[in-house]
Amino acid sequence: MIPVIMAGGSGTRLWPLSRTQYPKQFLGLNSDLSMLQETVKRLGSVDQVCLICNEEHRFLAAEQMRVANQSCSIFLEPVGRNTAPAIALAAIDAVNKGLGGECLLVLAADHVIEDEQTFQKVIAQAEPLAKEGCLVTFGIVPTHAETGYGYIKADVRKGDDQSRDAYPVAEFVEKPDLETAQTYLDEGGYYWNSGMFMFRADRYLEELGKFRPDILEACQKAMLDTSTDMDFIRVDAEAFKACPDESVDYAVMEPLCAAEGADSVVVLPLDAGWSDVGSWTALWEIKDKDSDGNVINGDVIAHSTRNSYVMSTSRLVTTLGVDNLIVVDTPDALLVADKSKIQDVKKIVSEIKDNNRNETFQHREVYRPWGKYDSIDVGERYQVKRITVKPGARLSVQKHHHRAEHWVVVSGTAKVTKGEETFLVTENQSTYIPLGEIHCLENPGMVALELIEIQSGSYLGEDDIVRLDDQYGRA
Repeated sequence: MIPVIMAGGSGTRLWPLSRTQYPKQFLGLNSDLSMLQETVKRLGSVDQVCLICNEEHRFLAAEQMRVANQSCSIFLEPVGRNTAPAIALAAIDAVNKGLGGECLLVLAADHVIEDEQTFQKVIAQAEPLAKEGCLVTFGIVPTHAETGYGYIKADVRKGDDQSRDAYPVAEFVEKPDLETAQTYLDEGGYYWNSGMFMFRADRYLEELGKFRPDILEACQKAMLDTSTDMDFIRVDAEAFKACPDESVDYAVMEPLCAAEGADSVVVLPLDAGWSDVGSWTALWEIKDKDSDGNVINGDVIAHSTRNSYVMSTSRLVTTLGVDNLIVVDTPDALLVADKSKIQDVKKIVSEIKDNNRNETFQHREVYRPWGKYDSIDVGERYQVKRITVKPGARLSVQKHHHRAEHWVVVSGTAKVTKGEETFLVTENQSTYIPLGEIHCLENPGMVALELIEIQSGSYLGEDDIVRLDDQYGRA
């Protein structure tokens, strides 16, 4: 079995914690592990994972897999084209390696599943069905009438004729209104569509070619010219950009299910404490609460507060006399919302984007393959950053056209290249990088290097970096 984890998406409904450059799948929302790392952990011991993510998240994904001690290959999508093409890349790769008969277990990187034992049991039940040629989907046993999910209608009558916990799928149903969702719950035989699947790689490509040959052709062209860089696999960007944008449900599962006499699409019920954590309210629902119904995270003092989710990531947050609120505080943005209105956070995100603000794109603290930086102060002609460089890591050899930099080492040792000279800068020492000077910063030590960088100049944007050499393959 080949686990295929889809880690694209921006998770805007969990703003301000989830940002374009650091979306929810890379956040530790349910535990100390990120949601991606939790997804890998619940698989148990697997030799190799196929991870599909956006180009801009590649170093973040690779670092989290390194920390999880999980061997993986990471397919980089030059643009997002939804789940059908993403899965096709993994399936084509498997076929090209002579593994077309192997089962692909397709998972999202941003789901919560509390009962890992039950999850693994159901996965084991699915594998022989997939080996036989079935396309298996996992239906979440509903706990309430939910309008935010699509539903899977099982043909329970046919299922009863089979001595196994799988049912042919009668129909995929769009997100219903509340009254219809309650009808589904009362009638039974309906499951929430989890977006998780299992099928043989060759079977998926067979059905994709039958119903969406345009998607298959575009993905095959994209896979004809791939390049490998460390753990990353890059496909032909222009060929993939020409691929239609479509979900696996619309491209394969629904048309196959609707085909006359098609019983090869089956659903396995999954009752394992699943949530797609699609909003702050959804996260509040699955977390342990105090006696007042509150979920408290971080440095928070809450008095006369009930049924609320309050998170602080950097400073003291206090609440008094409030009920049914979502309060999420980050160093550069604060969200205060009524829980019943939390789905509309996307309207706030849209307005921030329209105003060309940076708060939807990235956090004040930004991760790079060599470490991270925190923009702690910004003025009209200056910017102050706290920079952390991992042991053995090195920034690119670069220069700037519009700014000079002053580096003050706080802890650790810096190896500095400035023009033709290279020297060490240790704790409480500093160095100055003039405008236009070619320079490089490296951590030669065994502990993290921390320094304060003071930039000054007429333009301080991140795009004023001319990279002359970079060990991470960045442009």
